[in-house]
Amino acid sequence: MPTARPTSRIPLNTLAAPFGLAGFAESWTYAAPVLGVPDVVPQVFWGIAAVAWVWLLGAHVLRGARVAERLVDQLRHPAQGPIAALVPATAMLLGVDLARVWPTGGRVLVLVAVAVAAGFAAWLLSTWFEGRLTLEAVHGGYLLPTVAAALVAAVATHEVGVTGLSWACFGVGVFFWGVMTGLLLIRLSFRAALPDPLVPTMAILVAPPAVATVSLFALTDDALTLPVQAIAGLGVLMFLVQLALLPRYVRLPFSLGAWSFVFPAAAVVTAAVEWFRVLDLPLAAVPTTALLALLSALVAVVGVRSLHLAARHLLGQAESVLQAADDEDAAPAAGPAAGPTAR
Repeated sequence: MPTARPTSRIPLNTLAAPFGLAGFAESWTYAAPVLGVPDVVPQVFWGIAAVAWVWLLGAHVLRGARVAERLVDQLRHPAQGPIAALVPATAMLLGVDLARVWPTGGRVLVLVAVAVAAGFAAWLLSTWFEGRLTLEAVHGGYLLPTVAAALVAAVATHEVGVTGLSWACFGVGVFFWGVMTGLLLIRLSFRAALPDPLVPTMAILVAPPAVATVSLFALTDDALTLPVQAIAGLGVLMFLVQLALLPRYVRLPFSLGAWSFVFPAAAVVTAAVEWFRVLDLPLAAVPTTALLALLSALVAVVGVRSLHLAARHLLGQAESVLQAADDEDAAPAAGPAAGPTAR
């Protein structure tokens, strides 16, 4: 039986896969000196992340050429639009790694990605200012264009030697971290629960304090400043929230939305490894190994189950699940009693 011709673009939620893989590779890069692991090991993971990013971008472009749905309409979609920020955010991480072997190329990639991220964030904010969004449409992905991209940019620009931009990016990220987190907490607390495939986006709440920690250590030459200590306290609280949410996460049926777990988990591991290094923690290799093992297990489970969907030719169905969840999230609720698909 021939495969039905697709009628819509690939959901932008799928971009969480290369972003998560890049975060995973970054965790290995930071942990490698602690564990005495050869540089080739994290470079293998960076290669996988780069291939996934290029392949998925190509898949999105090819699908877009085959369907009537316009890219601008997808970017304006209340649930999907913000997630497009993962394209330049992933490029920033890949640019930092590229700069280790080709400084000029890596620097150019980071700067282009920062420019694209800034332009997209500005455009997206301008569309939000039209007043057509509903609170129900907000999910964890709303932190991506102005918070995640900016904080990643703060680290990336510092790593490639463009430190003049680093504090500017950090300032943008911190400002919108407060704004968007407050908005997200209001939505999660006073509106209907997120559809199951979007529930993993709640994990992003733990990412800003983790990435901000790595940024501050980089920008202050590992100084134990009051801001980094304050952010650590917030990070611990957000981590405890995620632990409390574990029973809900475990009950979720698997979907490609599970990739939204990976980058936040990787960011926490990277931040923890940085704290071990700055504090010169004795036997730091022990907790570092444990954290990397847990992170690697998460990536393996999500990756294998995603490949299993591909092997069984179920990616089209998986896309439909994400698309339906995005449309459900974007639709205005009829009232406080409205909720996601019954569990």
